[in-house]
Amino acid sequence: MTPPAPLPRSVQRALQTAPFAINDPAALRAQHKPQLRRYEVLSLRPGGGIAETCHVAPALQLFEDAFCAFSRGSMVETETGLVAVEDLLPGDRIITGDGTAQPLLWKGRTTLVPGRPGSQGRNLRLTRIMADSFGIQRPMSYVLAGPSARLLNTPDHLRAQADGMRVLTPVQQFQDGMNVIETAPPTAVELFHICLPRHAVIRVAGLEFETYHPGPDALRTLSPAMRAVYLNLFPHIDQCADFGDLAHARAGDGPMDARDT
Repeated sequence: MTPPAPLPRSVQRALQTAPFAINDPAALRAQHKPQLRRYEVLSLRPGGGIAETCHVAPALQLFEDAFCAFSRGSMVETETGLVAVEDLLPGDRIITGDGTAQPLLWKGRTTLVPGRPGSQGRNLRLTRIMADSFGIQRPMSYVLAGPSARLLNTPDHLRAQADGMRVLTPVQQFQDGMNVIETAPPTAVELFHICLPRHAVIRVAGLEFETYHPGPDALRTLSPAMRAVYLNLFPHIDQCADFGDLAHARAGDGPMDARDT
């Protein structure tokens, strides 16, 4: 594995002079500088090999969301059957929501302690989804989802706004204290996320979760130096547009739209 490289001097200066290196006035009023976090990446090389790299980057939501969807043991449907997310390798073919298979291009991993608030006091707690919470075998067994996980399902309180569409909804929106429960283990937890050639829905233990996509406007508030650090996490892309279009509308990011634009 490539050892973590130090942050570029331009980013270090940005972290020292502007707490979050973004143009958000609320963030600029924050009193604490962001923490740093270790991020590990497996990616598919153009020739078919696998690159394994390690990065040290800010523990900001944009960065964390790329790594914090699925816990260790989450079973992902592939062409060869169910595979635990930690065992997936770039090149494995993942079954998507339309029944086709796409190769895994990128897998990210990090660890966090859900019981501790994140940068800017963000809630990093996990969501436990009990078996059959959304119908028979949905999920097949309990699922422990990370803070950035989204389900292709519309909760009752958003159905009028969704206008009949199924939308990608943060798992926290389904918490009911009985079948879908917030949980905060006091020790470190491994979390993962994955990228395919295009944004898609995949099946995890029978539930439809999205693959990683930052959103079309995610990088607009980043400084050039911080943008470069973020894009360096994704060897398979050169710019945010390379993530492509969103496969479904998203809830929780402002007005819902078929492509969240």
